[in-house]
Amino acid sequence: MSRARVAAIIPALNEEAAVGGVVSDVKAALGQSLDQLIVVDNGSTDGTAGAARAAGATVVAEPERGYGSACLAGLTLVRPETDIILFVDSDGSDKLEDANAIVAPLIAGQADLVIGSRVAGNIEPGAMTVPQRFGNWLAPLLVRLIWGVRYSDLGPFRAIRRDALEKLAMQDRDFGWTIEMQVRAAKQGLRIAEVPTGYRRRLGVSKISGTVRGVILAGTKILYVIGREAFGDFGARRLPHSHGAGRIGHAAIRKEGAGNVLPTLAKRAVND
Repeated sequence: MSRARVAAIIPALNEEAAVGGVVSDVKAALGQSLDQLIVVDNGSTDGTAGAARAAGATVVAEPERGYGSACLAGLTLVRPETDIILFVDSDGSDKLEDANAIVAPLIAGQADLVIGSRVAGNIEPGAMTVPQRFGNWLAPLLVRLIWGVRYSDLGPFRAIRRDALEKLAMQDRDFGWTIEMQVRAAKQGLRIAEVPTGYRRRLGVSKISGTVRGVILAGTKILYVIGREAFGDFGARRLPHSHGAGRIGHAAIRKEGAGNVLPTLAKRAVND
């Protein structure tokens, strides 16, 4: 890949205080490689959209709450010539100077998916809660036991080749997006790499790990996605007629997923 075109997607929900700095840091980190920077306003009630726009991002509105919904909405704006898609949190917790290290293996043709691993990097004291650390241990353990692929982290700071993402037919619309991507990458036999990344205390209160309800919902959804992907596999092995149904489901998902995403664009407000 001679000159890679990178599109950065930043889902944001009530991150007015942080999102402008995140946009600026991504632009500074990637420089000429950055072809698009898209912030998805996921139903914010503050000035998130305005702050992102003022920092130079393209802003798309996705009123359906959910991390996966926001990522799918951002994908509707990715140009056809894009090579790599970078996903970044909007809360300022990721050390975005590591963005180049995350996209580098993709540019070099050494990987299809690169996860920014906070566990392998430097975590600021207090930046990760005990439930987060436990989930980060349990989910990768289950993935290794079921599919034989080792992950150390479920962090959202990651990059993937566009053609690889299209193969995954992503569908989860909330907390299960990251684990769904990692499980399906393992099932597809993608070349997966991890890069150590820094992680610090976020600005403001987390919508997920900051509440007991959020932690329970996120943990339950992550386990549900792992179970769905695992038992779907087992069922496909046992049922000789399941392949046709799988193709129909795949086509239905792709219509709203990473492959054919442009039909839903007219439903959303876009501001350059």
